[in-house]
Amino acid sequence: MTDSAIAAEIGRRLEQLRLERNITQQALADEVGITPKTYRQLIQGGGKFETLIGILRALGELERLDQFIPETPFSPIEQLRLQGRRRQRASGAHANDTANDTMSDSVREPAAGESGDDGMDW
Repeated sequence: MTDSAIAAEIGRRLEQLRLERNITQQALADEVGITPKTYRQLIQGGGKFETLIGILRALGELERLDQFIPETPFSPIEQLRLQGRRRQRASGAHANDTANDTMSDSVREPAAGESGDDGMDW
C-alpha cells in the first residue's frame, strides 16, 4: 500500500469508530476543537497527527496508539551499556566515544603567571 492509501485506511477506520458510537461529525469536531471540514480532510487521509490523537481521545480510543506503535525497550545488553544515560540519537557506526573522556579545549587551568581571576566568583 502507498502512504496515502494507508492514511486513507486509517481515516476510514476512524470514521467507522465515529459511526459505531453514533456521533455526528459536527459533534466530534466541536469536542476536538476543529471544523467539520478538518475532520473530513483527516478521514480522507490528510490532516495533522495531533488531530488524529484528539479524535482518538474524544472517541475513547487513545489506547489504540499503544497497539499502533508499541513501546519497545532496549535490549538488556544495551541498557547495561547505556547505564542510566538516555539515548538521544542513533549513530550509523559504533565509534569509540573518547570525546567525553577528555577535558574540553575551552576549559584549562591558568598558566604560570596568570591569576585565573576573570571576574567570576564561581
